[in-house]
Amino acid sequence: MIIKGAEALTPQQLSSELSRGAKIVVFEYCVSIVVLTFKRPSAPHLVRAGQSALALSLPYTLLSLAFGWWGIPWGFIYTPMALYTNLSGGRDVTREVFG
Repeated sequence: MIIKGAEALTPQQLSSELSRGAKIVVFEYCVSIVVLTFKRPSAPHLVRAGQSALALSLPYTLLSLAFGWWGIPWGFIYTPMALYTNLSGGRDVTREVFG
């Protein structure tokens, strides 16, 4: 599995980052086309200790803001859910990735 932001790290370096407080998160995005709405997770991202996850979530948040609302009725349900997840720093999946 490719983790964005950790492509150049060895497993030992990644483990060291995680022990210093880094985490692996996924963001959500929502795209709607009138009667079809898709809510999907992003690829996993490495958020280093002290780094803002908000900046990493920006592309997914903007995509959802622009294209998520257009589906009836799910666009109005899934878009706020995706925005909440992204603006909360993403969903922490560190345990799922590294057991």
